[in-house]
Amino acid sequence: MRILIAEDDTTSRLLLEATLQKLGHEVAAASNGQEAWEAFQRDYFPVVISDWMMPELDGPTLCRAIRRVHRDNYTMILVLTSLGGRTNYLQAMDAGADDFITKPIDEDQLAARLRVAERILGLCEHVKRLEGILPICSFCKRIRDEHNDWKQIEKYIAQRSEAQFSHGICSECSKQHFQL
Repeated sequence: MRILIAEDDTTSRLLLEATLQKLGHEVAAASNGQEAWEAFQRDYFPVVISDWMMPELDGPTLCRAIRRVHRDNYTMILVLTSLGGRTNYLQAMDAGADDFITKPIDEDQLAARLRVAERILGLCEHVKRLEGILPICSFCKRIRDEHNDWKQIEKYIAQRSEAQFSHGICSECSKQHFQL
């Protein structure tokens, strides 16, 4: 899995990079939050591991920036910090982090959290694929749902989203059916 790390401490960054590579991951490393943000804007990374305290752009600010970007693929964000405690954990979650890891890094714990990240990302992909397949009748344009029932397109979409519909008549149908 491709992982972007943002860590300003050279020793910690090299250790984290080596650990992730040992676990079989492809790693891109940034020496601060701003570099990580620029790398994230250029490319997709399924996982970002960010230190909390960094120059230029700290971990929570990087989390908020990543969450403001709409992408088709989800990115799991893990905040890595020497700060512990409930308040810091909640602050990281409020900023958009998916997980919180305290330093020093325990390799087994990191590996377990990355397995969870892979499962979640896999489920996101699965849902995206399922949502992308809509069996639709060629004649009446009804959609077959997961119970094998045929539903009006509007009802089907309304049950699965917050979309609301308003109806009108397009110019082609108006000409064809009403000869206006």
